[in-house]
Formats: sequence, C-alpha cells, structure tokens
Amino acid sequence: MKQQNKLKILNDPIYGFISIPSREIFQLIEHPYFQRLRRITQMGLSYLVYPGAHHTRFHHALGCMHLMQKAVQVLRSKGVVIDDKEEDALYKTILLHDIGHGPFSHALEYKIVKGVTHEQLSLNFMQALNEEFNGSLTLAIKIFKGEYHRPFMLQLISSQLDMDRLDYLKRDSFYTGVAEGNINSTRLIAMLNVVNDELVVEEKGIYSIEHFLTSRRLMYWQVYLHKTGIAAEHLLQSFFKRLVELYESKVAVSLPDRIEYFITRENFDQASAHDLKMFARLDDTDVFTALKMNVDHEDFVLRELSNMLLNRQLLKVKFRDAPVSEKKLNSKIIQLQKQYKLSEDQASYFVFQGVVKHTAFAKANPIKILTKTGKVKELLKVTKEDSFKALTKVAQKHYYCHPKLNDNS
Repeated sequence: MKQQNKLKILNDPIYGFISIPSREIFQLIEHPYFQRLRRITQMGLSYLVYPGAHHTRFHHALGCMHLMQKAVQVLRSKGVVIDDKEEDALYKTILLHDIGHGPFSHALEYKIVKGVTHEQLSLNFMQALNEEFNGSLTLAIKIFKGEYHRPFMLQLISSQLDMDRLDYLKRDSFYTGVAEGNINSTRLIAMLNVVNDELVVEEKGIYSIEHFLTSRRLMYWQVYLHKTGIAAEHLLQSFFKRLVELYESKVAVSLPDRIEYFITRENFDQASAHDLKMFARLDDTDVFTALKMNVDHEDFVLRELSNMLLNRQLLKVKFRDAPVSEKKLNSKIIQLQKQYKLSEDQASYFVFQGVVKHTAFAKANPIKILTKTGKVKELLKVTKEDSFKALTKVAQKHYYCHPKLNDNS
C-alpha cells in the first residue's frame, strides 16, 4: 500500500520542527533503503556507556537536512546564488550521505561486507535510487563525488565544518548527556559565506569555531573513543571473526540468512543490484539475533563473546601513554589459559592492546576565514591563539584490555 505525501513536518528533540522541502524528498525518506536507517544506531555500542545513546542514522540524516536548509537560507541572504536545482541536490545529498552505513555504523565496517566503505555503499544506493527516481539525483551524485564545479557545495556535505559534523556533535551530546559537545550550530551557520565558490567563515565567527573544535575533541575522548566503548567494539569485531573462523572450519553456527549471505562471499559486487538489496536488509537486529543465537554455543570463545556483549560483562580497559610490554600481555594470556583451560589462540580474543588517535583540526583542507578587510586566509594564519595550534596536534592513547581475573588485576 502506497502512502500519500501528507507528512510535511517532523518533530525533532534537537531542533524542534523539521520541514520536508518537497514531495520527492518525502518519497526518498519513505523509501525502504532510507527507512532502514531507523534500525542502524548512530553511535554503535556507545549505549553500553551512555544508556541514552540509542538514536539512529535516520535521526541524524534528517537533522543534517534541516541544517542544510538553514545554510542555504543564510547563504542566499548574503547574495550567494543557489538555484532551485542546486538547492534540491544539496538536500538530497546530505539526506543520503550516510545511507550506506551497515549494522552498528562504524563498529562493523568491513567486518560483514568486506572491502567496501560506507561512503562507497552510499554512492551505490544513490545511483540505484537515481534510476528509480528517473535521474533526479544526478546532480546530487555529482556533488557527492566532488565533480560539481562549485566546491562549496561538497564542503557543506563533507569538510572540517560541514552539516554532518554540526549535527552529530549536537545530537550525540544530547543523547549521551555529555554537555561538552553542545555546540551552537545556529551561530556557526550564520557565520558562513562563499567566496569564489569556496566555503568560508566570517572572521567574527572565530571563537564559535574554537568552541566547535574544542567540543569535537572533548566528544572524541569522552564519547567516541571512550575506553569501554572501544573494548565493546573490539569484542563485537572479535565475535564476527570467530563466527567466520568456525563457519569456514565447518563447525555449525547459528546465523541469520542475511549475515550468512555476506560472510560466505569474498567480495561485495558493487555492480550487483541483488547484493545491494541484500545489504539493504541488514541492520542492527540481525547482529543482535546472531549474538542471541550463539549464547549457548559449544565453542567457548563464541559463547563468551555473545554473553559478554548481550549482558554487558565487558573487559577491564586501561589507557596508557605507551604500549604494555609483551611480557605483561603474555602473562595475562597465560593466566587466562590456566583459569579457563584455553589455547593461546582462544585467550587472545580476550587479552589485547591497541592505540587510538584523534586530531580535532587537520591542517589539510583547512577552514578558511573571510577577514574584515575582505581577504580569505586559512584559520591558523588569522588567529594567534595557541589553543588553535594545540587542536592540530595528534592526540594518541594506547589501550590494554583483559578480563577480570582471579588476582583482581
């Protein structure tokens, strides 16, 4: 049964009412490919740290479209020419920019569908929708691929100060309750302008940019790279690694058909309409189902990983300035082997280390400032503040994970 285009506005907890700008965009939102985003969590396993973080890619995409509408209004008010076709394409591009995310967003990228980024999958979906919508997404695809002759349009979609980042920081801050990420997106958008078809920020918005960049760094360390979240994502990735190992060894494992379809394939066929439709059926519920189907599996590793993730019985995690010594790592593995009678390979699923890095502001593709004298300069050449230079430095932390063993270590 087909629905009529009666819904013109949506009520969003972040921005209030979000308007849907056209009938065709409403139809894109109603399409099963887009509706799938209701079943893809925005923040992966972060809900294991922040219980409120259950918002979805669907929420985020609509929020980005809303901010793009505000940006178009601001730029037009400053004399930037954006015709109706370009406006429509901007809304479609930002709406669909994350449509290729798989279950649990970044947590399982490459693990179920091998060798294909979510950006490439988003493009595949846009191309499929373009055929279905009689070529009306052609310009949106051109912008998404960076092939349109007006660079600022891609910069609104993907840059160091784009609608994507402006939404996810504010939205993730709201749903996690981490106030440090609550940026003033309205102020930042009001400071945007375009010079020679490049996106710039007016000089009076410099301190709003500093707040934005600082908030982004804080959100990464407090939320996106939270040590417990890192450990949980590692366990989920390990679950799929073990699942594939057992499957390939002809050990019986219980799997939803949609996951089995992909783990048995060497490569995702981007030219295959069938592969894309099968991917469109994947969502978080398939992963939960796989976990629940294996909580009593005979294999210790698969069984434990399933139970740990479902019941939040997670590993101990420690951040360090340097990697832990191989001697200490091996001692934990040996202790775990003795305690549970495991092989070294089995124990390695539960004892491991790694490193995470983050840069709040990359010098490549810099934010550009429109000075009061009318010149365009890179942000770091306009401000003398040491705080901006500090944000360009790579922040790095090593982490070390292991179960809670008998010695209470």
